Amino acid sequence: MITRFLSCLFTAVCATAAAQPIVIAHRGASGYLPEHTLPAKALAYAQGADFLEQDIVLSKDDVPVVLHDTQIDTVTDVATRFPDRKRADGRYYALDFTLDELKQLRATERFDAKTGEQIYAGRFPGGQSKFEIITLEEELQFIQGLNHSTGRNVGIYPEIKRPSWHREQGHDISAIVLPILRKYGYASKEHSCWLQCFEWLEVQRLRNELQWQGRLILLMGSSDKTPLAEVAGIADGIGPPIGSIFTGKSPAERTVTDLVSAAHKAGLKVHPYTLRIDDLPKSVGSVDELLDLLVNEAQIDGLFTDFPDVMVRWLAK
Repeated sequence: MITRFLSCLFTAVCATAAAQPIVIAHRGASGYLPEHTLPAKALAYAQGADFLEQDIVLSKDDVPVVLHDTQIDTVTDVATRFPDRKRADGRYYALDFTLDELKQLRATERFDAKTGEQIYAGRFPGGQSKFEIITLEEELQFIQGLNHSTGRNVGIYPEIKRPSWHREQGHDISAIVLPILRKYGYASKEHSCWLQCFEWLEVQRLRNELQWQGRLILLMGSSDKTPLAEVAGIADGIGPPIGSIFTGKSPAERTVTDLVSAAHKAGLKVHPYTLRIDDLPKSVGSVDELLDLLVNEAQIDGLFTDFPDVMVRWLAK
């Protein structure tokens, strides 16, 4: 009887551990250091994140670099160093600069390109210290080096940014990125990699035409209506905004939607974005309340966060 009890207890504990959501470092530990810099990734790794995110755009010479936007004037000093290289819309694009030129820029905390004001005033001071733009390969080498020296297996979570726009500009970003992922050992669903994209047609292309065999996420906006059954035929999960997981403008009005349960019924994982302790939804009163809502009530499978340490500590309670 005791043996049977212990066996059941062990099984329950393992099931609980397996169900714990993954912590995805959104642009690294971007709540503490400038987004997508190696120091931000190192801190996220040290804080215990399970996966580190890489947003990917291309340089003029077709080198994948890790940047959240195709425009670079809100996270670098490009307007000062190359004042004459902006497009007709007044913006500066990574695709207009070679890798050598991008490496001359100093990366910084995100700011408003029009006003110069920092988006999150309480984060790392803009223009301080020295940070640079990194390539996808540099980051993969960095993560794998840390995995080797620590014995951990922290995964990657790359995003193909604006693939249709890149193709309009004459560059096939997906066809360039996939061979690099395979080169570094990310090729199947057994590997620690989730590949993500907002464009449904490109997600289908990644799976069918480009033969990506690894895990695949369709990122979704708040108005995305792609049928989940259709998504499940191609992808392994969805990445919706946190605001689609629950509704209500106050705690009293708040209710959990059926998105997560419907996705689970379709066989999809759910990894919403983004937990920011300095930018909480108005309908929650604290980080603990938000995490309880997402993890225990909605039962998400993972969460993007600018503050990996906060979620790691909460899950350890």
